[in-house]
Amino acid sequence: MMNILRGATYVFRGYGLITRPGLRRFVVAPLLVNMLIFASLLWLGIDQFGNLTNLLLPSGESWWAALGRFALWLLFAAAALLIIIFTFTLLANLVAAPFNGLLSEKVEEQVTGTRSPRGPGGLRASVAGIIPSLVNELRKLIYFLLWGGLLFLLSLVPVLNALSPFLWIAFTSWMLAVEYLSYPMENNGLTFNDVRKRVTERRAASLGFGFAVLCAMMIPFVNFLVMPAAVAGATALWAETWRDEKQR
Repeated sequence: MMNILRGATYVFRGYGLITRPGLRRFVVAPLLVNMLIFASLLWLGIDQFGNLTNLLLPSGESWWAALGRFALWLLFAAAALLIIIFTFTLLANLVAAPFNGLLSEKVEEQVTGTRSPRGPGGLRASVAGIIPSLVNELRKLIYFLLWGGLLFLLSLVPVLNALSPFLWIAFTSWMLAVEYLSYPMENNGLTFNDVRKRVTERRAASLGFGFAVLCAMMIPFVNFLVMPAAVAGATALWAETWRDEKQR
């Protein structure tokens, strides 16, 4: 239990780390891109919804038409707010993916006081790392789909399906732990198989971290920054817990 709680605390620490000088730009840049995308989609939605209300309700100053327009716009505002809250994190992961490796590298340098094992980096190093990163992402996707598919089948079995909600929470927590801990580990030259091995060895701390990320994703507005905070927290967890074991 202590290891579970210890792993969970690193998510909160991640929120503190991303406010440090030198790290903010890796958070601000994708956040601004996301805000621009959502603002554009919101403007388009308002424009199109206005056209829809004009088709559904007649023009004029009758009280029932005004009340109908108010009710429709209130419904639209509530729906738009829910969509923004629960999809912002998903879009943030897509937009900010190229920044996550760099953010993890800089966090590790600040936490350990030593330069990342990847070396000075630069354009050549970044280009050279594209293919291995894509291969690792593909392997993670296949891994998650296989286990997720198996869990889905178990959810259809009578009696066992009573446990499915708890199994899905555990699986999602595990998936999030593997996803975010892979950034610092891959920066240190570990493969996806190595990542799974290290995470399995520290199963309690990893599950605690992943569950805390899952909870943060459910909290409105807090979830806007959960992705960079999870990357930073996972990097600190890696650096302070099992970084020196990478050569085993």
